[in-house]
Amino acid sequence: MQTVTVELGERSYPIHIGGGLLRQPQLLAPVLGRRDAVIVTNDVVGPLYLAAAREACGGRCRAEVVLPDGEAHKTMATIGRVLDGLVAARAGRDAVIVALGGGVVGDIAGFAAAIYQRGIDFIQVPTTLLAQVDSSVGGKTGVNHPGGKNLVGAFHQPRLVLADTDTLATLPPREYAAGLAEVVKYGLIADAPFFDWLEAQHEALLARDAATVAAAIRRCCELKAAIVGEDEREADRRALLNLGHTFGHAIEVRAGYGEWLHGEAVAAGMVMAARFSARLGLLDRAVPARVETLLAAMGLPCVAPADDADGFLTAMNMDKKVLAGRLRLVLLDRIGAARLTADFPGGELEAFLREQLAA
Repeated sequence: MQTVTVELGERSYPIHIGGGLLRQPQLLAPVLGRRDAVIVTNDVVGPLYLAAAREACGGRCRAEVVLPDGEAHKTMATIGRVLDGLVAARAGRDAVIVALGGGVVGDIAGFAAAIYQRGIDFIQVPTTLLAQVDSSVGGKTGVNHPGGKNLVGAFHQPRLVLADTDTLATLPPREYAAGLAEVVKYGLIADAPFFDWLEAQHEALLARDAATVAAAIRRCCELKAAIVGEDEREADRRALLNLGHTFGHAIEVRAGYGEWLHGEAVAAGMVMAARFSARLGLLDRAVPARVETLLAAMGLPCVAPADDADGFLTAMNMDKKVLAGRLRLVLLDRIGAARLTADFPGGELEAFLREQLAA
């Protein structure tokens, strides 16, 4: 087992990474103690790992809430189902939610924890690569709105992240590849040697070599922990974690939630961000092809679906990085260095979108 700590003073918490962690109740015990646990999962993950999670809770599991799977269910109505389950279980303010699943389950369970009785503790047990390297860490919780991705939510840090890499064995290839998009993101925004390593190790990652996958997860968690510790509520540097996301979220909204997996949309969005960075003269023109080559080798889409540029731009302008009416984008200066900026001509972005989204 490897452990990375998110340093947030009294709210600091560990990220445990390794195989077989769900079979080690002592890892949850420091948070659960004698408190009741309510496990939130979905109807895909539940049959695989709910029994193990229940056992890991050491007899403290008071209730289970099993949700339908998929991004289409990341809604306020589903939050209501979790809250109903907590009330039915008569969960008190000392109860702990255990989020067992991928990013959707973690975001929903975390948001429910943030608002139930004005805030209760929760534990992340991510079972997808995307969740293990990204969404389970940092305290962003919430749900989608028809007008935009993740528009309703709260910052609410978990007490513990338990990333059992054994759960990746049951992850379908498409879901696994979607997680690799977020892995690549960390190299692009903050660690050029890590990006080089990913280029060299992408075949081992695709083969799910245990040591290689664990090393990638750990490095991503180290990078995110450092950024979150410096900028918990995305006032500045944390926004860099959204490389490709403004384009990607627009892809998800326009295509319909669930048609594109989040990581797939982020992959195509990162290619768009790299191309736009090069178009503006910020980035060497050879870099976008390098980014696209790696993502394509990992089985990820690199081209956004054909779309109306005006409608796509409208969706982009619902992004949470819009400030004082100005759209800000995370763009690349080079591999390993990114910036958040609104310093680009609006007409240039519109022309770029017309080119990229043409049928």
